[in-house]
Amino acid sequence: MTRPDWLSTERFRKTWQFLAVTVLALVVSLGSERLGWLQDYENIYYDYWHQLAGKRRDARHAAVIAVDDDTLLQYRDDPLAFWQPIFAVAMQNLTDAGVKSIGLDFIYAVSAEAWLRKLNLPDSEVSRNYDSPFRGQLAQGGKILIAQLVETSQGDMEVIGPPQEHLLMLPNGAHDTGIANLYPDSDKLVRTFYPVVIPDPQFPGVGFAMQLVLRATGGDSLAGGWTFAGETYARNRERRRIGFVGPPGSMLTVSMSKLLQPDALADPEVRKLKGRSVIIAPNNIGTSDRHFSPYSRVLPGFSAEPMIGGEIHANAIETILSGIYPRNLSLWLAWPALVLVLVVAVTLYLRLHPAGGLGVGLGLSLLIMIPAYALFQKDLLLAVAPFHVALATAYLGTLALRLTGEERQRAHLKSMFGQYVSDVVVDKLIAEGQRPNLSGEKLEVTVLFSDIRNFTTISEKLDAEEVVEMLNAYFGLTCEPILEQGGMVNKFIGDAVMAVFGSPVHYPDHARRALLAAQGMAREAQGFKDWMKQRFPDRGLPEFGIGIGVHTGPAVMGDIGSIKRREFTAIGDTVNAASRLEGATKDLGCVVAASAAAIKAGGEGIRTGRRQVIQVKGKAEPIEVFEVLVD
Repeated sequence: MTRPDWLSTERFRKTWQFLAVTVLALVVSLGSERLGWLQDYENIYYDYWHQLAGKRRDARHAAVIAVDDDTLLQYRDDPLAFWQPIFAVAMQNLTDAGVKSIGLDFIYAVSAEAWLRKLNLPDSEVSRNYDSPFRGQLAQGGKILIAQLVETSQGDMEVIGPPQEHLLMLPNGAHDTGIANLYPDSDKLVRTFYPVVIPDPQFPGVGFAMQLVLRATGGDSLAGGWTFAGETYARNRERRRIGFVGPPGSMLTVSMSKLLQPDALADPEVRKLKGRSVIIAPNNIGTSDRHFSPYSRVLPGFSAEPMIGGEIHANAIETILSGIYPRNLSLWLAWPALVLVLVVAVTLYLRLHPAGGLGVGLGLSLLIMIPAYALFQKDLLLAVAPFHVALATAYLGTLALRLTGEERQRAHLKSMFGQYVSDVVVDKLIAEGQRPNLSGEKLEVTVLFSDIRNFTTISEKLDAEEVVEMLNAYFGLTCEPILEQGGMVNKFIGDAVMAVFGSPVHYPDHARRALLAAQGMAREAQGFKDWMKQRFPDRGLPEFGIGIGVHTGPAVMGDIGSIKRREFTAIGDTVNAASRLEGATKDLGCVVAASAAAIKAGGEGIRTGRRQVIQVKGKAEPIEVFEVLVD
């Protein structure tokens, strides 16, 4: 059963290569993405989009009450462990200002009163009721204290929370605490939060930000799930991206020192807190509660300032209540876009030189960042890493195909043409992507024929070994000019040489190359006379000489022959005419005879002598012939 012709066509080979490279790039890219191998790479672009975007919007649902340096200076004589009455004043003013929920982002394991009792001081009103204003604020509800998950030396997880006497004052006890742990990615940057840290409904494992949202909206932390701004949050441990409103300092921040003034409620900044969930958090020069965020990645011209924990929690609150957070673009849109870009890239990779293909790959890699950043501005995430991996894989795949394919083609071309053309010609065929059409094509070429004069007489006076020796020496010299000019030594016919210029590599000046090669052969033949005299003295040989005919015209080039033996050659009237011109050199009395067509195509600089119009055998029309002079 014979194989259909289309299976062996060049089109099928290119289609197979296109599909193979495209599928490979898709498998590597999407597989790497599914396995999570590209996440660190993708995070780099995710961070850069944040930095380039700067402040993205104003926060409407959250704010930070900063225990800053001004606040510390105002109460410099009071240790933070004894600040409960101060926090109580701030909380009361916040409540009066109309905030919906208040979170205290300070961790302490013992109350001031309990600590005073440990000192065994005389009983007093202060030691009994020092933090009663604070306890009163907790009892009013709407307040969330923080807890921390810590890992013990035995590898167990434990919760460190507020002191028991404060937990007892909270309306929901431990369920009015929120776990404030932040969970950075492997590169130590915080990009996500857990609405629920411990899924068990009977355990106080709701995140700090989510607890403040629930108190602001009247939700129940014991419920199985919640819905805010159209988003559903289940009672499970699910990471959510934080929709940051901007770099550090973008969140509405009010110094707690302003809340401690007698006229705090008249302050315009305090009035802006109405209807918000607020977090009282440290933001002084000595605090260690600072974390790296997407805005912390170093980019020229941007600050790498960390963000305080309170502001990160406030951004999480804003994300929940606004429903604005970065979401992955639908796969129904992202994957077709990837395939489209890949199809364009692979098509160009296979057509262009590797350097050009590299430029295309880099260009497309940069180009894909434009829609990725534009979509980020709409809080949609188009993953850049899969595009880059796919483009790189496709480029390397086409490069590998090109290298292995070129080696096979180089070997094939050398096996076909290596004996007849120079290595430079073979390299040019491969480098320029030129492939001779072996099935046959009509081309404008220049054909050169050369023959040894009186070869029959010479061969009769030499034995067989000497004839072969002479021809090998002669061909070794006279074929060099042909190869140097990029011609193809097509065949040896006894003592004759046939060469073709213009195929398999097309040179626009193939006629000039053929004429220059003919002149070079004539010079080599002139020098070969001395070799003959020295090698075969006293043999009575006729003087050595050659004749060369050159003609330019159309010829059919193709792989011709039987199944067992084939050769790439030229056939047609141009070949016959060149052969006849070589024979006519005897009558013309010259070494090189070229047709007017060859002389005209050869251009200026070719010196000619005698001109004659002759009738050659096999052609109805006479040919105008010029003697080509040899310097």
